[in-house]
Amino acid sequence: MLGWEFPPFISGGLGTACYGLTKAMSNLGIQVTFALPKPVETDCEYSTHVKMLSPSSIAGEPGMKMPLEYMQAEGEYLENVKFHAIKSLLQPYSTPQEYEQHFEEMIKMKRANGKLGTPNSNHEGYSVDESASNYCGNMYNEIHRYAAAAVRLASREDFEVIHAHDWMTYPAGIAVASVTGKPLVVHVHSTEFDRSGEHVNQEIYNIERKGMHAADKVITVSHLTRNIVLTRYGVVGDKVEVVYNGVERNGNNRPPISRVGIQNDEKIILFLGRITMQKGPEYFLHAAKKVLDVMDNVKFVMAGSGDMMKRTIEMAAELGIGHKVLFTGFLRGDDVQKVYEMADLYVMPSVSEPFGIAPLEALNHDVPVLISKQSGVAEVLTHVLKVDFWDTEEMANKIIAVLKYPPLQMTLREHGNFEVRKLKWADAAENCARIYSDVIYRAQPVC
Repeated sequence: MLGWEFPPFISGGLGTACYGLTKAMSNLGIQVTFALPKPVETDCEYSTHVKMLSPSSIAGEPGMKMPLEYMQAEGEYLENVKFHAIKSLLQPYSTPQEYEQHFEEMIKMKRANGKLGTPNSNHEGYSVDESASNYCGNMYNEIHRYAAAAVRLASREDFEVIHAHDWMTYPAGIAVASVTGKPLVVHVHSTEFDRSGEHVNQEIYNIERKGMHAADKVITVSHLTRNIVLTRYGVVGDKVEVVYNGVERNGNNRPPISRVGIQNDEKIILFLGRITMQKGPEYFLHAAKKVLDVMDNVKFVMAGSGDMMKRTIEMAAELGIGHKVLFTGFLRGDDVQKVYEMADLYVMPSVSEPFGIAPLEALNHDVPVLISKQSGVAEVLTHVLKVDFWDTEEMANKIIAVLKYPPLQMTLREHGNFEVRKLKWADAAENCARIYSDVIYRAQPVC
């Protein structure tokens, strides 16, 4: 399995999905070797689901790590999952420009610390110390370097199928499949059309398309995404299957926390997600303005970070509601649970959301939910409010209805929480196992 991220290093829903899926696979007895294209620290204070034990380097393999053991905070091991960290600057949801900026920042830091080595034409003119060796200043070069490292890793592993999550790992999946002859499954959690609308990055689109066409099977997280894969990438229908995400049950109910900067009689409307074009933060603010025109005892909390953060803060000020909007930045672990406990309503106004795990988490915390109709999770949830992302008037009307009519809020909370219990990672793992069996069977030579 090739993925971008895994707890405790969470940037978005993909890490949560990888954790839930691999844990459920482990419980089914499926042996999983998980490769991570990123540097992993062993003393991270943000561990939420798992605790990592220190890895040791493989002699003669720069950038490779021995298997990492992951353990849940409660002491439960993922018995059938082992982890390899391939050193890389690749980060989930990064653009090529953000990657290059990250690389330059690393170079400056190494230079300031006196750890910058001699010029090396293979690495954008620099060779740095072992902790940053083999990094590339170009994102696409780095993706292919990671693919080569994945092939070296695969040569030492015993496995039957390759499972690659999202576009950054597709070249690695293709390379491993080519060398080993093993079947390839690619998992589409998001597409370039979701992230960029019609202004797609052509090179990223090409990587996505090549991965989907090279795969023996394509898994999408919703029928919404499946339709994009069929119409925008030209993949044949019988090759693409939908496997819905699940949610970890919330078994740790805590008393409400103190509401810093919020009056006791104020209602809380929550936006939790990356503050990017895809998530529709501007529509959230325009709806907030309409709500505040008729209600005053409401605060809007925007939890997350992203490339639209600065513009969103400026927009709140321009709309004259800056004093009513709180920006928390990116939240991890217990802070996520705390912000859910504060919320009276969770709103996800995404422009294009392949699935959307956050609404499931909100329902899991007894928070009523309002989602855009342009989201995959809308396919599986009935007891939530739904609205077109662009219809801020209707969005505001539904927010006001929830706040003004407690019976509506109670009904959404109770029925939504009951409904979300049906979405289990165990079901997703079983569906993936069925797909694995199918591609393995089809890959066997005909006698």
